[in-house]
Amino acid sequence: MSIPFTVVNWQDILPSTHPGETGVAHWQTLQFPGLRVRIVTYGPGYLADHWCAKGHIVHCLQGSFDSELKDGATHTLTQGMTYIVSDNASIHRSRTESGVTLLIIDGDFLAGR
Repeated sequence: MSIPFTVVNWQDILPSTHPGETGVAHWQTLQFPGLRVRIVTYGPGYLADHWCAKGHIVHCLQGSFDSELKDGATHTLTQGMTYIVSDNASIHRSRTESGVTLLIIDGDFLAGR
């Protein structure tokens, strides 16, 4: 994969809407071969509608959220914190009471091969 120098003005990327079990998420997505970069905003009261096995690098830009693991563990992330997980390493879902904005990077490099 070769990505040329790219400047992203996130204001130019239209969001898509993704309903959760409760609440709603808005994704601004930049897609490259084998790499996806997103600004994701979960509104207040958001709970993901699925458990996710995909690997991510998730950085909290604003607000706070809980990353719930299927094994019962919960990790609270606040502004400036990051979590990293490979594909199929820890099944997880997101929840926020107050809302949060995240930078999420995922792609083939997290396949855990």
